[in-house]
Amino acid sequence: MTAGEVCNREVVIASADETIAQAARRIRACHVGTLVVVDDREGTRTPVGILTDRDIVIHALADKAVPLYALRIGSVMSSNLVTAGEHESLPDVLKKMRSNGVRRIPIVNEDGGLEGILAFDDVVELLAEELSDLAGLIAREQTREREVRV
Repeated sequence: MTAGEVCNREVVIASADETIAQAARRIRACHVGTLVVVDDREGTRTPVGILTDRDIVIHALADKAVPLYALRIGSVMSSNLVTAGEHESLPDVLKKMRSNGVRRIPIVNEDGGLEGILAFDDVVELLAEELSDLAGLIAREQTREREVRV
């Protein structure tokens, strides 16, 4: 299984020059906790940062020195961005996330263009579904064995 097969392809994006207020409204309207900050390079949306709702609270609201309406995403976003290729295996991407201490990772194509985002929560949900399928298999096997014995 690859990152591209598992990632969410509906990524909510922003540009670094947008205001924090615009970002907060978009986060609320789209019911997400993260915006991937992109730069449009020759028609390719290239991720350059990530902005979380936590970044807004910790870096923007807690700093009273700059008025919120004047603060730009680029000054608050995490710019030491970690990405993963869409063809990387899911275990490799999870190791990358763990070693870098990130819960969300933009998924990029071979040209560095944004293809999706993979969040820790999505992986947990996927694994829960797979475990449920395995539990169903065990239950079905037990039922089948009882049917054969009768």
